[in-house]
Amino acid sequence: MIFAREVSDNLTSLVKKVDAATAKNSACRMGSFVVFLNDDESLEKKLQEMAKKEGIENTILTTDNPAGPQGYKIAKDADITVVLYTKGKVQVNRTFRKGELKEADVEKVVADLGKILPAK
Repeated sequence: MIFAREVSDNLTSLVKKVDAATAKNSACRMGSFVVFLNDDESLEKKLQEMAKKEGIENTILTTDNPAGPQGYKIAKDADITVVLYTKGKVQVNRTFRKGELKEADVEKVVADLGKILPAK
């Protein structure tokens, strides 16, 4: 589960890699989604275009109000929040301020997926 305030190149890179991992681990019932915390009315169309352009097929892209879903307590200064969980228990929670998510961080998050997938 990823919460994001806006689309960026590094976020798109992360989403593409999570999407590929979701497809690869479909037998494990892995699911993924990105909730964009933004009230821009044109965002939905932009997300559809991004999904088509980048080949995102297994990750749900959706929108919510800027505060985020009730009860999730998304940090106001977080541009991107990544929460990896299994069986209702959070295993990884990473937050990034605007401009902080770098390619090395994307790779760390992808590596963290091993914490929520069954051992092979």
